[in-house]
Amino acid sequence: MARTFPPDLVETQREWTRTYEALARTPFRTVLRRRLQLLSCRVVSHPYWSAGTGRSPAARTELRRQARTEQQQEG
Repeated sequence: MARTFPPDLVETQREWTRTYEALARTPFRTVLRRRLQLLSCRVVSHPYWSAGTGRSPAARTELRRQARTEQQQEG
């Protein structure tokens, strides 16, 4: 059964993916590394995880999958 994540959490994950991809293309960019750290903190500390839903590896994987799917549908 697929989880339903809040739109802002999915958007933050999408932004994290875009930043990670930009960093992969242009290594040694302090600004991108800092942005990636900030986004990681936002994803991990999102209220969704403290609502009894659990922050399991499977849930994080599903979040990344949903974010990538939405990104591919847009682009």
